[in-house]
Amino acid sequence: MNVGVGRPMLFALEPHPLAHLLVNKLNGDLGRAEQRDFPDGESYLKFAQPVSQRHCIVVADLSRPNDKYLPLLFMLDTLRELGAASVGLVAPYLCYMRQDRRFVDGEAVTSRLFARDLSQHIDWLVTIDPHLHRYHSLEEIYSVPCHVVPAAPALARWLETQENLLLVGPDAESEQWVSDIAGLSGHPFVIGEKNRLGDRNVKITLPTLDAYQTKTAVIIDDVISSGQTILRCIAALKVKGFQKIRCAAVHGLFADNVDQQMITAGLETLITTNTVVHPSNLIRSNSIDVSEFLIAPVERFLHGSEIER
Repeated sequence: MNVGVGRPMLFALEPHPLAHLLVNKLNGDLGRAEQRDFPDGESYLKFAQPVSQRHCIVVADLSRPNDKYLPLLFMLDTLRELGAASVGLVAPYLCYMRQDRRFVDGEAVTSRLFARDLSQHIDWLVTIDPHLHRYHSLEEIYSVPCHVVPAAPALARWLETQENLLLVGPDAESEQWVSDIAGLSGHPFVIGEKNRLGDRNVKITLPTLDAYQTKTAVIIDDVISSGQTILRCIAALKVKGFQKIRCAAVHGLFADNVDQQMITAGLETLITTNTVVHPSNLIRSNSIDVSEFLIAPVERFLHGSEIER
């Protein structure tokens, strides 16, 4: 299949700000699809424009994926049945990366199962900072070309406009990522130690921070899900005497309205990128836009060498 010329057509699984931003920057066309549920809960889908011989891109934030996955597959496979020249997926947040090994006998390694299934329906995948913990690359589990876009440059651009900050990584896993952002933005950083006692029970220990007492602490994280790590980090910073505490994250999932708990716990500002739609990034001044960092890899797939399925 020659993935090449022509204006790409972009569809959004659900309304998402990145869809409009990408279609403009890619000089593409925004496709329309009618989606609804029958009374029995089954999905109905109808594309409003011809897609034959068009290179199609689907934008799908795959947070809370179980209700989204069947509609996504229907969209991807129908585009192919209707003659699309190629079907690529831009998943700003990529789900099912957490369970990357069998920790206890009998567990499903859902990251591999999900990747194997999704790979059958797409020609390529672009995503932003997936949870690559024990995997070195997505190609270990996905059988299609993949590109991971780092969010560090986007966060660093937001941080470099501010002064007198101390960046705080909650745990050792965040050190390389936070150090990269610190290097790009020019701010000092420290790393805490996390002891996970359960899915929603963690303990954060911070190093001595006496030299940074006059600075504003900014907690940096890639994914905020249960939010317990951030809540414990806020508490640890308050014990250390910090009065101004902010948080910047790539993917804000915020289970159980934990974002409001963070504000109540003492966060001055909560900032996330626009990978997952959330009130923390709907206001432009509180949003870190990642769309420009997606353009180059998407264009490489659209105009690159042949991709064989």
